[in-house]
Order: sequence, then C-alpha cells, then structure tokens
Amino acid sequence: MPHIEIANDLPGISGLMVQRPDTAAPLNAIANALLRGESPLSRGERELIAAYVSELNRTRFCSDSHSAFAAAQLEGGRDLVAAVLADPQSAPISPLLRALLRIAAEVQELARPVSDEAVAAARAQGAGDAEIHDTVLIAAAFCMFNRYVNGLATVLPDDASHYTAVAERIVSRGYGSAR
Repeated sequence: MPHIEIANDLPGISGLMVQRPDTAAPLNAIANALLRGESPLSRGERELIAAYVSELNRTRFCSDSHSAFAAAQLEGGRDLVAAVLADPQSAPISPLLRALLRIAAEVQELARPVSDEAVAAARAQGAGDAEIHDTVLIAAAFCMFNRYVNGLATVLPDDASHYTAVAERIVSRGYGSAR
C-alpha cells in the first residue's frame, strides 16, 4: 500500500506522475532527454542501462518497465534483456555495452567517483566522453527515480502485460505522453 494517497489506479511512477503533474513535467523531460535525446547510445541501450540500474536497486516497477522498453527496441528482445539482468558478463552484448553497464553498476552502488579501471575498460572498448557521460547520468537519474517509486511504496500492475502496452506508447511517443 502506498505511503501517500494516490487518487488514480496507475501503478508505480505513472500514478505519482498523474498525481503530481507539477513534478511530472520536469521528471518526464529528464527521462526524454536521457533515454530519447541525442546520444551515441541507441535508445534501446539507454533503456537497458535504466532497467539494469533499476534491477540492482530492486525497483520492480522500473526494472520491469524499462526492460519492456529496452526489449521493444533491441534485437534479441526480452531474452536479451533477461540475460543482461541475470548476468551482464555472460550476456550476448557488445564489450562496449558490458563495460558501460559496469560503470552504471558503480554509480548505483555508491555516490563516489567511478573507478579509473571501469572508465579505462570502457574507453578500451571504444567509449568516448559522450557514452561515459550518458551512462553515468542515466544511472544517477534512475537511482533517483527508483528511490521515488520505492520510497513511496507504489503498487505494481495487476497484469504484467501492462508493461508491454506502455512500451508501445513510450517507444512511439516518449515519456509524458497521454495514456
């Protein structure tokens, strides 16, 4: 049961956003900039980073949502996403993405600088400043989003197909689009 009264039946952050459009607008703008804006990383890769950080933070709603959003945009779909969430070291992803997920995990773990070793490993796989920047910012932002969702004890959808339906809308129209 949520810690605050939510006057709608939407799960997770969706209900919070409808409840508070004043805070939803800037949060959706951040999500759109990070996950849909200009980046050398594909939208699917960025959603996968968001899903991975959410999984590490044990934020079921965000992990399941962004897993569906990533799966809809990545070759390999749900199987690939599940493999990454289970073990990015053995998942069938590029060495670059594997190195960036290591950076994301370090950001998620503690509020301290990412290790020189993780950055060097990413650079050795072709990461430039933009890839490293975007990965760190996505990971940091999703730590905030995850704490918002978990901190207020939001509810999960009754039906897991909710995530697939929302994925279609997010992929085509972005964050903050009408239901």
